Amino acid sequence: MSMRLSLLSPLLLLAACASQPATPPPAMDAPMACNADAAQGYLGQPASAANIEAVRKASGAELVRALKPDQVVTLEYRGERVNVLQDAAGIIERISCG
Repeated sequence: MSMRLSLLSPLLLLAACASQPATPPPAMDAPMACNADAAQGYLGQPASAANIEAVRKASGAELVRALKPDQVVTLEYRGERVNVLQDAAGIIERISCG
């Protein structure tokens, strides 16, 4: 019995010194930081650099993506990004988050 205790003691000491498990990473689903409704007043305006930046600020988004007709885009969704879609004449026709 004392032999078992003598073998068990070092294991208990090692277990007590073991590091705590790392905290889990933050959730990947961050809250949306874009409000496209707040920027709808820019619909029908020219897609100038100043208007695109104004859309970003009005929406509260961190990023802005100006998209032209038939432009190839990635499909990943980013809640902190506002998309400004323009028509062939360079007029803002749609504003959305993602």
